[in-house]
Amino acid sequence: MSKIKLTGVKRQTKYSPNHIGNDGMIFNLTVESLLKFGYEVHDYTEPEFVFSDLNEDFIFNMARDVNTIKRLKRLEDAGSLVINSGYGIENCTRGRMTKILMDNHIPHPDSFIINTNEDPSSQLEEMNAGAFWVKRGDFHAIHREDVTFARNISEAKSIIKEFAFRNIPNAVVNEHLVGDLVKFYGVADTDYFFYFYPFDLSHSKFGLEKINGEAHQYSFSVKELKEACDKAGEVLGIKIYGGDCVVNRDGSFKIIDFNDWPSFAPCRDEAAPKIAECIHKQIIRKLNKE
Repeated sequence: MSKIKLTGVKRQTKYSPNHIGNDGMIFNLTVESLLKFGYEVHDYTEPEFVFSDLNEDFIFNMARDVNTIKRLKRLEDAGSLVINSGYGIENCTRGRMTKILMDNHIPHPDSFIINTNEDPSSQLEEMNAGAFWVKRGDFHAIHREDVTFARNISEAKSIIKEFAFRNIPNAVVNEHLVGDLVKFYGVADTDYFFYFYPFDLSHSKFGLEKINGEAHQYSFSVKELKEACDKAGEVLGIKIYGGDCVVNRDGSFKIIDFNDWPSFAPCRDEAAPKIAECIHKQIIRKLNKE
C-alpha cells in the first residue's frame, strides 16, 4: 500500500515577527513526526502553494497570507481536510476572534470593536478602565505598533487615530487587566497543554510583557484554563493553538489573545509529536467516513 501524501504549507516569514526561526522549527519538527507516522510529506512556501495546481486531500499549514487562506478555504469547500482550517485562521484575526470569544462566553476582558474613523470617546468612558490595549482588528499583529498600551482615554484615542492614518480599518479595544500574564499552548484531541510565565523566561514578540511585569504566580486551575482554551479553539475552528491570558489574584482568568498554530518555542520538542498526532487523528477520521 502506498503512503498517504500530505501537503504542508510553511508560514511566510513576514508573518513571523521576531519568530522566524521558531516558526520554522516547529513546522520542521512536525514534519519529522508525521514521517514517523508513515506519511509522505511535501512542503511548500505560501507563494508556492498559492500558485501551484495542487489539489490534495490532506493539508496542514501555518498560513497567514490572505491569498493562501482563500485557497485553503476553496480546497476545504471541495472536500480537502485542512489543519488548521482556513476558516479558523481567518477567525483568529483580532476583530473576529474578539466577537466570537465574547459571543460564546469565553472568559475575556471587557472589549469593543470600532472603526478607526469613528470617535471612541463614549465607549472608552463607559468601559471605566484604568488603562487600555488598542489592537488592529483586521488582521494578526505584524508590527509592534499593531498592539499598543494606552495609559488613559486620551492615549487610546490618539492610537486609534494613528491606526486610521495607517489605513487600518478597525480596532479592538480591551480593558487592561492587572495580574499574572500567562502564555499557553494546546493541541486539540490530545492531552497536550503547556503554560508558562513569559516575563520570567524573557519570551517575547514585541516586548509588551513588561507592562504586567514579573509574575506573582497566583494559584489557578490549569484544568479550567485548558477547558476554556479547548472551547475557544472549538468555536474559532482551530486545532493547534496558543495564546495569552491574565490571571487575577483570586485565581480567575481571562483570555486576552488566541492564535492559530504559534511557535511553541519553549516546548516544541514535546509539542511537535502531539501536533502530528492531532493531524493523524483527523486523517483517520476522514478516511473512516469515506
